[in-house]
Amino acid sequence: MNKILRKPRVTEKAALAAEKGVYVFNVEKDTNKISIAGAVKKEYKVTPVKVRTVTSGGNKKAYVWLKKGEKIEII
Repeated sequence: MNKILRKPRVTEKAALAAEKGVYVFNVEKDTNKISIAGAVKKEYKVTPVKVRTVTSGGNKKAYVWLKKGEKIEII
């Protein structure tokens, strides 16, 4: 992983979202949506079309929507 994306969230809720083309990542607290989209594009070679962030309990999550037909293999 790089300095922006900590790791993909591997939860049941995140797995259900991934089936719909939305991927969830733990990210650094001081990152913005543009840098998150750039990091996802560089790391996974996909095209993010929308990024939403949620901060709770001192942690920050990013929900990343991909271009139709693209997906990320998270093991």
